[in-house]
Amino acid sequence: MIQLSPEIERQIDELMLSGRYSSTNEVVHEALRLMGERDRLLALCRQETAEKIATGLDSLRAGKGKDGEAVFDRIDSELDVLERDRFK
Repeated sequence: MIQLSPEIERQIDELMLSGRYSSTNEVVHEALRLMGERDRLLALCRQETAEKIATGLDSLRAGKGKDGEAVFDRIDSELDVLERDRFK
């Protein structure tokens, strides 16, 4: 038996009253399915981020890096232009 807080019980009751779910079991099943999907997407995002970092490091090692200060200066300049144009 699962012990649920009154708040969780209330949320389940509201979902069932909405007609979307016909039982507590359906609500729990859907919650677990969504948690699995979220975990799968987070793992995918982590993998993609790790791959991008590896690509960036390889690029730096190959001498293809850019000066960070110059990049930020360019971004600041572009933002200044956008801000000026926005308030014209």
